[in-house]
Amino acid sequence: MTALLVALGAAVGAPLRYVLSRRDGVFPVGMLVVNVLGSGLFGVFAALSLGEAWWALLGTGFCGGFTSFSSFAVQSVTRPARTAAAYVAATTVLSIGACALGWVLGTGLG
Repeated sequence: MTALLVALGAAVGAPLRYVLSRRDGVFPVGMLVVNVLGSGLFGVFAALSLGEAWWALLGTGFCGGFTSFSSFAVQSVTRPARTAAAYVAATTVLSIGACALGWVLGTGLG
């Protein structure tokens, strides 16, 4: 059952990532937005202390399918050096900040 919930969450997250990150140009704004939003949601879900089934669906499935480290890595090495450095710095700082903010918001909800 857990594997099915992960697959269901990923089936929603992955296409949403595709739609939001399609329009990336020189600077991959779409993927940056996706990873920051996904990190924020992950923080909320973690703070809510979801049960195993909800965590499989939302944390592992949806957030795992929505965000993408592999796209981040590829886009980091295929861009010009300055663009890549800015992208890595922005993604790292904003994603950690979004996760922390999500945690704070999630603890207020829970």
